[in-house]
Amino acid sequence: MPKPYPQEFRDDVVNVARNREPGTHLKQVAADFGISESCLTNWMKAADVEAGVKPGTTASENTELRDARRRIRLLEQENEVLRRAAAYLSQANLPKMMYPLVRELAAVGAPVRVPVTVTCRVLKLARQPYYRWLAAPITDAELAEAYRANALHDAHTDDQEFGYRLLVDEAADAGQPMAARTAWAICSANGWWSAFGKPRRGKSKKAGPPVHDDLLATVDEHGVTRHAFTANAPNTVWLTDISEHKTGEGKLYLCAVKDVHSNRIVGYSIDSRMKSRLAVTALSNAVAMRRAAGEIVAGCIVHSDRGSQFRSRKYVRAIGRHQMVGSMGRVGACGDNAAMESFFALLQKNVLDRQTWTTRQQLRVAIVTWIERTYHRRRRQAALGRLTPIEYEMIAPTQAAQAA
Repeated sequence: MPKPYPQEFRDDVVNVARNREPGTHLKQVAADFGISESCLTNWMKAADVEAGVKPGTTASENTELRDARRRIRLLEQENEVLRRAAAYLSQANLPKMMYPLVRELAAVGAPVRVPVTVTCRVLKLARQPYYRWLAAPITDAELAEAYRANALHDAHTDDQEFGYRLLVDEAADAGQPMAARTAWAICSANGWWSAFGKPRRGKSKKAGPPVHDDLLATVDEHGVTRHAFTANAPNTVWLTDISEHKTGEGKLYLCAVKDVHSNRIVGYSIDSRMKSRLAVTALSNAVAMRRAAGEIVAGCIVHSDRGSQFRSRKYVRAIGRHQMVGSMGRVGACGDNAAMESFFALLQKNVLDRQTWTTRQQLRVAIVTWIERTYHRRRRQAALGRLTPIEYEMIAPTQAAQAA
């Protein structure tokens, strides 16, 4: 069963449909994005429900339902604690006599597994003496600091340009909130400083080491490194890069993923901040779009430059999770990713330089419309035999079958 389209793609299609020109039918908008009219209608209805225009169950209501179920499960756990504690309470009143029950309820093989926090709250026990009873090697304060340091280290590794004030926000998103002063103390003790915070005299900033080998590079007889951006089948070689564009509200960043076989933009992500999450979301959207069409992406080479977003652990883990192979070019060599740079040059000429963009949303709709309507379905390319990327992907499998 094909997987659903990514949410970012659905939101962009709905925005384009709502802002369509007078006289343009929804059928034409759906055709521009390669979906059916009924699918677009359903997406618009769902968006109206989320906006409160039409009645229905919104995503927030579904979240409240899940929260209610979680609270019910918590009440069931508390009832189990009281039921099992009856025998212990009849024997002694010493708190330490209750600790075996806490450990027994938290065991993996327990019929109803109850977290230590729930059990201690119901029995009015302090967790710290319980963990001391378990002969824990560290205190709760040291354990909390370790979790905070781990969250700060992960955020610093993903974006080394961030100082401790921005790392506090990243750690809070990861579930480890703390005061700015606490974050400063931990970062200071471990030497986690922003790459721009303290300039190093007499030394220029060097790019980070590559996390992948350059799998597209070949060396000719003269010792010159060249890149051949060709692929005999779809989902064999993908290219990705990030570009930034100015608006009246600030910069807007686009991370696009391009299939070398047909030059189609198989996935993209647009955001107001250039973080590792932007590259991860673009790759995930590309995989979801291909899998929605019933295609396999395992083994595909994903080539990029040596930007920090593509060297982050989140991005590397995303490539491994999708069973893909990473590839990375040299520092300061635009030719190592020339095919992707040519797409951004077309986007700059056909969209960005045409007018002054007031808002990020206005530019976002223009970018998405140009990619899906013009670049994919109307702009013929000489490298594809004067076909559009969509036409080439439809004809190429037929030609391969005839040749076989």
